[in-house]
Amino acid sequence: MKAVRYHSYGDSGVLAHEDAEKPRAAAGQVVLQVAGTSFNFLDIAIRSGFVRELAPIEFPHTPGLDVSGTVAEIGEGVSGWNLGDPAIAVLPPEAPGAAAEYVAAEAASLAPAPRTVPLPDAAALPIAALTAWQSLFEFAKLQAGQRLLINGAGGGVGGHAVRLAKRAEAHVTATAGPRSRDRVEAAGADRIVDYTRTPVQDALAGERFDVVLHLVRNGPEETAALVDLVADGGVLASTTTPGPREPGRGVRVEQVRMRWDAAQLAELAALVDAGELAVEVAERLPLTAIADVHDRAAAGRLLGKTVLTP
Repeated sequence: MKAVRYHSYGDSGVLAHEDAEKPRAAAGQVVLQVAGTSFNFLDIAIRSGFVRELAPIEFPHTPGLDVSGTVAEIGEGVSGWNLGDPAIAVLPPEAPGAAAEYVAAEAASLAPAPRTVPLPDAAALPIAALTAWQSLFEFAKLQAGQRLLINGAGGGVGGHAVRLAKRAEAHVTATAGPRSRDRVEAAGADRIVDYTRTPVQDALAGERFDVVLHLVRNGPEETAALVDLVADGGVLASTTTPGPREPGRGVRVEQVRMRWDAAQLAELAALVDAGELAVEVAERLPLTAIADVHDRAAAGRLLGKTVLTP
């Protein structure tokens, strides 16, 4: 089969589209014929060696954490799945990834793919939707009627967070630039702040929110400044740069770390099929374009969620 692999840590130049051995399903596993994988910034962190202690890999390594595909082989002891079933999953960062024609996955990690979107596009759902759900409801404990600020709502996680928060009857203020404003508005945000025109702290000076969800990659000082927008006893939850340890005023700071939950992902896929959550894909590209995707992501030039297909 063909796969994208790299044989050492490095920049995007180490990514090679090459021949690789097709995986076999071990006990408790299935092999998926890959329909799509979506880009995540963690792919860059792993490839560069930045998280080598947290996610040790063996070379050659295939990237691609999100996967959608159909069951092509079933290992011993697996039940509940049949050949040809469409599935989605998040693969462990240290395991061979989905930037390939086939990938092995633990059967317990699979969830049924939503049936109302093309199967390749379903690869854009797992990490982004799980991160949004867990950020809002497990880390921030968002409640109906609360005021929520989503800083960086134009990305994959942000779009899901807007929809999920509105579904939970929160009042949502979202920051977004001109390129993503229409998407954020369509997701249901009550108010949109254009951060390219006015700094967020200036645009919202004097306001306080029960929950601030921070999705932007920036420095510690910029993240710490968001505490001023959190109400007394409120929550600052960040998926990127950690917030201050002792913010005062009873403000709780949470560093979000997504955990894999197949049952939760199945519920999110069901919300997609029910029309309550959307899978938005900005680009669909062949696996051979993966190095360019990594470079454009590092430069902040990706238009949104990008799906790569074998």
